[in-house]
Amino acid sequence: MPHRKRKTRKLRGSRTMGWGQIGQHRGSGSRGGYGKAGLHKHKWFYTLKYAPNHFGRHGFKSIYPKKRAINISQLVELAYKLGSKIDLSSLGIDKLVGKGKITFPVEVYVKQASESAIKKIEGAGGKVIILE
Repeated sequence: MPHRKRKTRKLRGSRTMGWGQIGQHRGSGSRGGYGKAGLHKHKWFYTLKYAPNHFGRHGFKSIYPKKRAINISQLVELAYKLGSKIDLSSLGIDKLVGKGKITFPVEVYVKQASESAIKKIEGAGGKVIILE
């Protein structure tokens, strides 16, 4: 916050502002380049202190779209909320996987389902309808 005891208030009109005779801290020559220039050279200590992960590669991004899957145990929880007919594709879920147990009949609409999931749901008296 500006107040009257600041160095800049005292040095008004002094031209060099306490940085010596020949214009240190004046032009763009003191900047050391634009942006991230010099991070491998004269700004190396800045890199070590403030941007240690700037250089190099970090992980990867898959080019394949992720499939959202749901277990039968999660499907049972959904069935309590939504009823006996569940359209998983409208919920944004692509695949049904067979982990868990189901004891009541459910009709499930889904793009993909594992064999064990189909077996468990049909064993409980339900149906799995695979969408195209």
